[in-house]
Amino acid sequence: MEFFIAWYGANEYEFSVFANSRVRPDRAPYWWAYWTMITCNVVFPQLFWFRRCRQSPVVIWIVALAVTIGMWFERFVIIVTSLHRAFLPGEWHMFFPTWVDILIFVGSCGIFLTLFLLFLKFLPVFALAEVKIVMPQASPHEHH
Repeated sequence: MEFFIAWYGANEYEFSVFANSRVRPDRAPYWWAYWTMITCNVVFPQLFWFRRCRQSPVVIWIVALAVTIGMWFERFVIIVTSLHRAFLPGEWHMFFPTWVDILIFVGSCGIFLTLFLLFLKFLPVFALAEVKIVMPQASPHEHH
């Protein structure tokens, strides 16, 4: 969508900035991240055109994982490509995460996993009433 807007807007500067920062391998150092995002978010979901793929839980899981990875790469492309090329060419540099960036990432993953596991513990997937109905102790007159 971003590429289409840059092209359709007929603004040569915007299209040039987009092409030079994301698409062209000879000028964009993060071209691989952009094309990984496009592949994961556009190509993988095309598998759902086939009925067999739509009905296979394994394929659905793989496509969902690919789209999740693609959405992560979308955020990566938005943030990193805007940080690595400033207005002045002397400020252009590759992005390398600092220990603060790494700790923020690890901490956010840890908080998410902790909250997710607490959610699973206190709000189980199966309702207890449904589990109690199918247990043998549920019908007291069965053995008489």
